[in-house]
Amino acid sequence: MNIETDRLMLREMTEADFEALYAVLADADTMKHYPHPFNEDSVREWIRRNLERYKIFGFGLWAVVLKETGEVIGDCGLTLQVINGQIKPEIGYHIRKDCQRRGYASEAAKAARDWTFMNTPFNIVYSYMKHTNVPSCRTAMAYGCKLVDEFEDEHNERFKVYAISRAEWEESRR
Repeated sequence: MNIETDRLMLREMTEADFEALYAVLADADTMKHYPHPFNEDSVREWIRRNLERYKIFGFGLWAVVLKETGEVIGDCGLTLQVINGQIKPEIGYHIRKDCQRRGYASEAAKAARDWTFMNTPFNIVYSYMKHTNVPSCRTAMAYGCKLVDEFEDEHNERFKVYAISRAEWEESRR
């Protein structure tokens, strides 16, 4: 599975992507909205879970690759997440710190959104994040989402939920 945009390629991640993904997921600034940055074992488990998702669902988080250099700069894709107590299709994204603020997350998320609506039966897709994660909120809005919910989890952390429906996506393509 390969998805191409102007500047990026999204492809299934492999164990060979460990170093590149470690540079993203172990970075304290990039992961400041997570409970903690990932350690080596957590990154290996992240890759393993996505390999399993590809087999079970046919999708997961994909490696985000710069077409110009072939360099993996993060991940983006579709997963099933528990959002405010319900399992929902969610587009997630993580981009290496030195590659942020260049539109890569939005470009990748738009590609993942398009793939979702063209290849799955889902009629709505979500992105959710801690309420303090302003860059992630902006990325969700950039790929067409609107704020649809806010909730607190069992640890009293506040989250924002953004979504775009298939109908909204189809309308935007006209």
